[in-house]
Amino acid sequence: MGKTYVDTVKYLIKASFEIGGIVEKPDIVGAIFGQTEGLLGDELDLRELQKNGRIGRIEVDLQLRGGKSFGTIVVPSSLDMVETAILAGALEVVDRVGPCEAGIKVHRIEDSRNLKRKVVLDRAKDLLKTLIGTELPESKQLSEMVRDEVKVSEVVAFGADKLAAGPDIETAEDIIVVEGRADVINLLKNNIKNVVAVGGAKVGPTITELCRRKEVTAFLDGDRGGDIILRELLAATDIDFVCRAPPGHEVEELSRKELIKQLRRKVPVEQVKGYASMMATRKESRTNAETDAPAPSFDEPSSAPASMARPAVAQMASSQSMTQSMPRNPLAQSDREQYVPPAPAPRPQHIVYKPAAATVPAEEAAPLKGILKELEGSLRARFLDDSLKPVSEVPIRDIMKTLTDAHKVHAIVLDGIITQRLLDLAEQKGTQYLVGIRAGNLTRQPEKLKMVLAE
Repeated sequence: MGKTYVDTVKYLIKASFEIGGIVEKPDIVGAIFGQTEGLLGDELDLRELQKNGRIGRIEVDLQLRGGKSFGTIVVPSSLDMVETAILAGALEVVDRVGPCEAGIKVHRIEDSRNLKRKVVLDRAKDLLKTLIGTELPESKQLSEMVRDEVKVSEVVAFGADKLAAGPDIETAEDIIVVEGRADVINLLKNNIKNVVAVGGAKVGPTITELCRRKEVTAFLDGDRGGDIILRELLAATDIDFVCRAPPGHEVEELSRKELIKQLRRKVPVEQVKGYASMMATRKESRTNAETDAPAPSFDEPSSAPASMARPAVAQMASSQSMTQSMPRNPLAQSDREQYVPPAPAPRPQHIVYKPAAATVPAEEAAPLKGILKELEGSLRARFLDDSLKPVSEVPIRDIMKTLTDAHKVHAIVLDGIITQRLLDLAEQKGTQYLVGIRAGNLTRQPEKLKMVLAE
């Protein structure tokens, strides 16, 4: 039996044969060994070469047609080029196979290493294309990656409330107020730096004082939470313009084109749907029950007593019907009084549920808070299975899409705010735990879903 030659073969001798009779493969191989024996000396004897592994098994492909035998012969060789050529020439001396006349013709000697080189080159080309196409980012992508990192690093803590804001919030004459830190980061990535976050359902003194000094555009989510934040802002301070994300979307999800498009569609706060009726209700309430109505929380602070300030406001309201609508200057005291954003009397109370984190036992919440700590500052969300093992991890802007496509998620941990929309979708998906930095404006709390918030 010939030795294995796959790893040592250098050359392949390829020949064809024609035999004037019907023979078998062993007959052909035997004729080759027998008729070349002693022809080339002991060093090139086929039997010795095969025994020593210098040539491999002789492969014969045999076909029978019209009482004759045709086919090809392949002889693998690990000899050098000259010895292989001598051996190939020796094959053509075979003129009989058994009782039948035969003729063998060597067509070529192939260098098998050339075939391997071709395979190597083809594979190298494929690997290089993959490397260039997927692994190495283009210069434009590198620039965008660096720019995004810089934008995120530009988030500052503004005022006594330590609100997330852009670097231009103090110097810009007009500012944009959004709901949360993720919204601020999205605007910074798109080179909008005069932005500040409310930081919760309650409007703090930092936002109140800042909005009274600057021209303010409130850029809010297109859900009920955005409606509640707008009402809180109108009650606490001065807002000049309002723009909203498309219905069902959040500011942090919008692309640059969508952000610019929505900001261009901003409208004066007086034109917001439902504002006119609110203003009329407040005027009537002030005129008919001036002494009984409490001082509105959105009036300008004044050193004068409230009883002295109310008549001036009433006079301004009576002259309002004679004044044409004009662009507001938020720095003018008379304009602020003329366009005071009124609220219904009595002021409606929206329900904000107490987060359910307090009802989760400490030993049950501890591992979830540990995972939340790992995600701190990443603006990502992690989906967990029953064993709290990660199933997937996505940016917060993709959390709604990913959760919609998910089949079974035991827990969700996100470095962000838990919104009502996320809460409702998680309940539909049968999620048991929802873990976040804090809760937004929640108007409904599912019974079976537990929330864990950072302390």
